[in-house]
Amino acid sequence: MPIDQKRINGPDASTPYDIYIHSEVKEDGIQPGAPKRHDGRSNKELRNIFVKTGIVSQAKGSAYIEMGDTKVICSVFDPREVPNKTGYCVQGELFCEFKFAPFSHRKRKLHQQDAEEKEYSSILQRALEPAVCLQEFPNFQVDVYATVLDNGGSALAAAIMAASLALANAGVPMFGLVTASTVGICDRTYLVDPTDAEENFCSTKAVPGTPDDHGIIVQAALPQHGQISEMFVIGSIDMDTIERSMDLLNDTHKDICPILEQCLVKTVFKAFRPSGKRTDKK
Repeated sequence: MPIDQKRINGPDASTPYDIYIHSEVKEDGIQPGAPKRHDGRSNKELRNIFVKTGIVSQAKGSAYIEMGDTKVICSVFDPREVPNKTGYCVQGELFCEFKFAPFSHRKRKLHQQDAEEKEYSSILQRALEPAVCLQEFPNFQVDVYATVLDNGGSALAAAIMAASLALANAGVPMFGLVTASTVGICDRTYLVDPTDAEENFCSTKAVPGTPDDHGIIVQAALPQHGQISEMFVIGSIDMDTIERSMDLLNDTHKDICPILEQCLVKTVFKAFRPSGKRTDKK
C-alpha cells in the first residue's frame, strides 16, 4: 500500500498506555445484574452530554459532542452538484463519511477507511436521510463528515447526533432532529450508553447457557414525530430482548432531544442581539 509522504506517519504498532495502570484500578469485566457500573452509573443512566455548534469556521455548519470520554466533531458543507450523474434527480442526496481519528483508539487506526468505518458511514447516511428534506435541493448533494476524536464508547450514536446538529446549523431544511442511543446487552442486563469496555464485553462474550442474549443495539429516531430512522444490531439477541431494548431506547431519546434543541436555541440567540437585531454590521 502506498504511503502518503506528506503526512507524519505514526508507528505501525503501539503499546496501550493502560498496561502501566495499577491492576486494582483496571476494569476486569462487567458483572451482570450489578447495581452500579464501573463509572458509578446505573444501568439505565446516560453519561453527561456536552454539545456545541459552529466549531469549524470553514464549514457551512458544524457540531461537536462529548459523551463521557467519547468526543466527535462533524462538519457539513454547501450543497454541490451530484458528481458523475447523467440524468436529473428529483431528490437530493446525502454523502456521509465516518472516520476514526488515528489516535482515537488504544490501537492506532489507519488513515484510510476500513470496513467498519465504511459500514458506519452507510448507517450514518440511512439515519439522517429520513430527517432531511431532500426534495428541497434536487440534483445536489450535501457532504457530511464525522470524525471521532476519542472513542470512549457509543461513538456511532454520538456521530449521528453531531451530524444532525451540524445539518441544522448549516440551514439544511429538516423535518426534525435525529437522536441516537446505544444499549449493550449481556445475560438480560441492559447497559444504556455503554463505554468502550462495555461494548467489547457485550459484543464478544456470551454467557454460558444463553447463546442468544448478548450484543449491541444502536437506534436512531426522530422523537418529535415518534419515528425510528435506523436500527443497527450486533450480536445474537432474541426478540423479547430486542423489544425491551427498544422501550429503553425510546425513553432515552426523549431525554436527549431537549439537550439538542437547547443547543440550537443558544446558537440562534448568539446570532441576534437582545433587542432582536443581528450582531453583524452591514
